[in-house]
Amino acid sequence: MPRQDLARAPCAAPLAAEGTAPRRLVLIAGSLAIAGLVGAALFHVLRRDGFTFLEGVTLALSVLLSGWVGFGFMSASAGFVALLTGLRTAAATAETPIRARTAVLLPTYNEDPGLILAAVQAIAEDVGRLGLADRYDFFILSDTRDEAVARAEAAGLLRLRLRLRDGPQVFYRRRAANTDKKAGNIGEWVETHGAGYDFMLVLDADSLMAGETIAALTRTMQADPRLGLLQTAPTVINAETPFARLQQFASRLYGPVFAHGQAWWSGSEGNYWGHNALVRVAAFAESAGLPHLAGPRPFGGHIMSHDFIEAALLRRRGWAVRTLADLPGSYEETPPTLLDTAARDRRWCQGNLQHARLVTAAGLHWVSRLHLACGIFAYLAPAVWLTLMVCGAIIWPAQRLAPGTVEFGEVAAIFVFSLALLAAPKAMALILAMSSPAQRRGFGGAGPLALGFLVECAASMLTTPVMMLMQAAAVAEVLLGRDSGWTPQRREGAPLSRRDAWRAHRGHVVLGLAGGLGAFLVSKYFLMWASPVFLSLTLSALLSLHTSRAGAKGAAGGSRLFRTPEDAEPPPVLARSLALRRAYADDAAARRQVEALMRERVPTYEFKHGRMASHDAPVTSRDEVTSRDELVDPGLGQRAVAATQERPQVGHPPRRHVQVEHQAPAVLAFDGIGDWIEGLAEA
Repeated sequence: MPRQDLARAPCAAPLAAEGTAPRRLVLIAGSLAIAGLVGAALFHVLRRDGFTFLEGVTLALSVLLSGWVGFGFMSASAGFVALLTGLRTAAATAETPIRARTAVLLPTYNEDPGLILAAVQAIAEDVGRLGLADRYDFFILSDTRDEAVARAEAAGLLRLRLRLRDGPQVFYRRRAANTDKKAGNIGEWVETHGAGYDFMLVLDADSLMAGETIAALTRTMQADPRLGLLQTAPTVINAETPFARLQQFASRLYGPVFAHGQAWWSGSEGNYWGHNALVRVAAFAESAGLPHLAGPRPFGGHIMSHDFIEAALLRRRGWAVRTLADLPGSYEETPPTLLDTAARDRRWCQGNLQHARLVTAAGLHWVSRLHLACGIFAYLAPAVWLTLMVCGAIIWPAQRLAPGTVEFGEVAAIFVFSLALLAAPKAMALILAMSSPAQRRGFGGAGPLALGFLVECAASMLTTPVMMLMQAAAVAEVLLGRDSGWTPQRREGAPLSRRDAWRAHRGHVVLGLAGGLGAFLVSKYFLMWASPVFLSLTLSALLSLHTSRAGAKGAAGGSRLFRTPEDAEPPPVLARSLALRRAYADDAAARRQVEALMRERVPTYEFKHGRMASHDAPVTSRDEVTSRDELVDPGLGQRAVAATQERPQVGHPPRRHVQVEHQAPAVLAFDGIGDWIEGLAEA
């Protein structure tokens, strides 16, 4: 993959016009109108006694944030209308034969092997069920640094291959060095294996996708030779903690409105979220080789948030990038706790702010630049909001606004209007769900859906301010030159201790108490305006503590609160994946016993100078046997399987010599392993 020159635009064939220009005009004009309306009303209030510098800053920040909120409102409104009127992005019909060969890529970095193996097997079985096993190959692309995890990955692969004898092929590759992280992992696969495939389906460690969805994506891309990337809108699944359940409910209810809105105005200049997307390999290979940025990290080095840039580079080369928002069967998971979400946001924040050096790259489509700018401002917005709060606290006492005056009414109207803009997309999503009998049933009925909506709105008001404050702190850390590094994301929840919750949030609690007291001293009206913020900060430790405790999924499911359609009726690929995860967890004791048996010293034979010598060696250590002719105890695998089936604890089998046969050198590493893996695969 050639490294792209960001200073020189490549030659690219233009794409056919799609008629998205009027849509984008409506989006931008509506956003500017909302910002102008708020700015005019606030200017009328602030200009009475002259116009100070701080008042000017307050006005500018208010207009900026109003335009940002207005942009989200206009995009969600477009999605609401598209869903209400049935204006959808069509996928290719199921009758179209699939001729293309596709590689399904699952990059992993120190993840639980059971998570990856269960997903691969569930998806592969679903693809095989459709009679498409010969069209898809699966690749587990490991960047794992933990040797124990790597051994489990490799052993699990052998077991998985035996289970999928008649299904798609599964391959495993572990890099010696994880250069450029995930982007480098995918890039190396493209360079070494990509020529054998037309498309690649990029998944994450927590991704899942139904066979019908994969087939629909393939047919759609196969039908459009200028389509370079097709992004799905994943549904959040498998949430267990209260925090994750809230995120899952919100994503399932509100997500379609925002996804359809973005697809409506993006057209062929869509975005890429790094996973659950189908990519044309040849287009990616010629367009998306990422250069290293000059200077030290966090702004230099490899590009962290590579997905936005890869989408922009594909479009720069004349390839269409689209979002297929209405295609079901695409799934992902969400971090289990508020602090895990903040840790993930810290990495995303650094990656998105790094895009400030790339937004002016030569040849990018202006909509691609807009996507990059939105990604940057998504993390700058909390810092802007915090600055506005401080400026407002300073200038508010000088305004002397009395209830009943025109100016007081204007300030109240701005406040109510801003809340309405924030709440409207959620209300639109609720209307759509209530109007569909199938959706209502999926969410547990009209009553549980309405109650879940109200509880989620209240919870969002309490958690959003503290999350925004943590994002503002992340922006400050990046600007000060602190690198976030790259650590595996925690997938499963672990309850926080009181000490950990207090240590993480004590600054927020103190700031909330002090800020509330200060707001009261400034003005009771300012306190009313800022009370959700100070309440969120004051309660942050308690919220983080009590929403981190797993086990709420069953309770929520039993009461139908926060139930989603995937909870009510799990799709087959999801149900199969969960069953395989449980089976992998149940096999933990057997795997430990087999691991111990594989490390037992057993008789090993080698021929030297026409004589056979015998000595003991671990069967897993190949380096100690250097002869061309090697023999291995063929009964080892059967003994290992018997031990895992008959004995609850690891024991020491009696040492015995058996009649051995001559084996080729290549079989030493896997002869015994293959025996016990085959036995476990059949279990």
